[in-house]
Amino acid sequence: MLTNAKILVVDDEKPIVQTIQAYLEREGFTVHTAFDGPTALQAVRAYRPDLIILDIMLPGLDGLEVLRQIRTFSDVYVIMLTARTEEPDRIVGLTMGADDYVTKPFSPRELVARVKAVLRRQRGANTSDIPLRFRRLQIDHAARKVWKDGKEVNLTPLEFDVLHTLARHHGRALSRDQLIESVWGYDYFGDDRVVDVHIGHLRKKIEDDPAHPTLIVTVRGVGYRFEDEPV
Repeated sequence: MLTNAKILVVDDEKPIVQTIQAYLEREGFTVHTAFDGPTALQAVRAYRPDLIILDIMLPGLDGLEVLRQIRTFSDVYVIMLTARTEEPDRIVGLTMGADDYVTKPFSPRELVARVKAVLRRQRGANTSDIPLRFRRLQIDHAARKVWKDGKEVNLTPLEFDVLHTLARHHGRALSRDQLIESVWGYDYFGDDRVVDVHIGHLRKKIEDDPAHPTLIVTVRGVGYRFEDEPV
């Protein structure tokens, strides 16, 4: 994945784009650029990048809306660029399927390291494609689809990976660190609160009562456990 990977850099500050482009090209990446939201969406469809570096504050369409639209047609890796004052937007970006975020101002070398770390991941790596069947949920890893009581549930790529990881370890409590290593990769740089965010969104989609979950339960002091009964 790292060899000849295509990167799309999206930011309205041209000096930042030029700096990122220079560092990435030095590492052998092919780089395309965009400076506003609508152009970014066109570039994703035209160039089919392996990874997108996406600023939140963009003209035309902001980065969160760009990400939302991307996730309707692509599972491409996305690293968000955020200002320190954009904590809520950063969390929203992660829940919408961003793979990582970098806070401005940042070191270009750190950003390149994160790009390499994300590209080393393989979505759903080391997991079985055998469908998982439980009393309430059916999870098809090969198709990346989930059904609850026979009705399909729409999940983001990261929500699916978190659920699949928990379901594969049915009845076993997994810590946040274990989930991060399995889903995001051992070299993930970000905040472990991202796990709680995705669990919260998963519960809203698969639990009858998200405030009193029965499928993904909290194990106090440890992490989370998948409780649906296998069939």
